[in-house]
Amino acid sequence: MTDETKVGNLKTLIEEADIAREVNRLGQQLAADYRGLPLTVLGVLTGSIILLSDLIRRIDLPLRVGLIQASSYRGRTTTPGELSVNDSLLPDITDRDVLLIDDIYDTGQTLEALMKTISDGKPRSLRSAVLLWKEGRSTVDVEPDYHCFRIPDEFVVGYGLDYNDDYRHLPFIATLENSDL
Repeated sequence: MTDETKVGNLKTLIEEADIAREVNRLGQQLAADYRGLPLTVLGVLTGSIILLSDLIRRIDLPLRVGLIQASSYRGRTTTPGELSVNDSLLPDITDRDVLLIDDIYDTGQTLEALMKTISDGKPRSLRSAVLLWKEGRSTVDVEPDYHCFRIPDEFVVGYGLDYNDDYRHLPFIATLENSDL
């Protein structure tokens, strides 16, 4: 990570090059950990799409890809509400090794709920990976098995993360000014 740099009303927290380096590292680690196993990678819509796309190209293994939708933030809110899960896009994961990919681990409630939902599909194994692990916010015992960065308790956008459906396209992770929230 580099020092925070101003970019308009944003402060860069993690540079694009640092993200690329960590995603590459994680992809290599996952390729080693899952070598010879029937891997299915599940991305959590919508925030993980960029990470999912970049990461599966760094896992040098045959794998299947699927999606699951979970949301607890709506519109302009910056605090989680009731979790909504849509598992209608899940592929068959019976007896497969499943890796759940999400953009951020915050309170952990989304991860906990998704792990329970996915477990119903009877995978052989189930692990999780996140790009960002927000420190000091967890309210559950479930933690990600893999992560790229630990970050302070700030509202972040970019690289798939949004505020009011904006900023997902940014190639870096940034914090918004409080006046913009």
